[in-house]
Amino acid sequence: MIQDFKEDMMKTFEMSNLGLMHFFLGIEINQEKEGIFICQRKYTETLLKKFKMESCKTVTTPLVTGEKYQKEDGSQKVDGSMYRSLIGSLLYLTATRPDIMFATSLLSRFMQSPSQVHYGAAKRILRYLRGTKDFGIWYKSTNDAKLVGYTYSDWAGSVDDMKSTSGYTFSLGSGYFSWASKKQATVAQSSAEAEYIAAAATSNQAIWLRRILEDIGDKQEEPRQSTAITSQQLP
Repeated sequence: MIQDFKEDMMKTFEMSNLGLMHFFLGIEINQEKEGIFICQRKYTETLLKKFKMESCKTVTTPLVTGEKYQKEDGSQKVDGSMYRSLIGSLLYLTATRPDIMFATSLLSRFMQSPSQVHYGAAKRILRYLRGTKDFGIWYKSTNDAKLVGYTYSDWAGSVDDMKSTSGYTFSLGSGYFSWASKKQATVAQSSAEAEYIAAAATSNQAIWLRRILEDIGDKQEEPRQSTAITSQQLP
């Protein structure tokens, strides 16, 4: 299908066939017979050097478990442009690193007036990245690619406005390809309501993904699979 698409495009537009893609906009692509692996190792190394963290000690998690952050935490304010540059770079890195999606999305809420606490939390993500810079996503070659989704919500996790955070991720075959973490627009009055809001957003994304897959000839015949993870199930 891809080869046919390339031939049709070359008939219509002036194009050159440069062979297999190995690098695209900071994303490294390794295509093998068994599958495709994507990562951003070089981008991560550049980011660590930019913020002078290439020799820092590593940590095993992007955030401290159970830590809460708020706009006014009493600590000294830091250079906003430097903080925004770091968070923006981390957001770009989430293109292949869903494991830092929640942490980066959370810290992006404080870009207007960041503090030492916020900057310290952002630097912890860099420490985590130094120990996991080889991480990426492996898409194994398979003829049985089922769309599977997972959804999550906390309850009143935002200290400033008591709003909850929704998250979802979707896999197709062996690798994840769609994920998000976002603060909910309304204040949920119970954990069940927060989970319903997250499930609704996940269902909307699932419907859109199924339609895209159908358009490219991969219609999902079976009902979509979706699993909800509650805050009580997490450590």
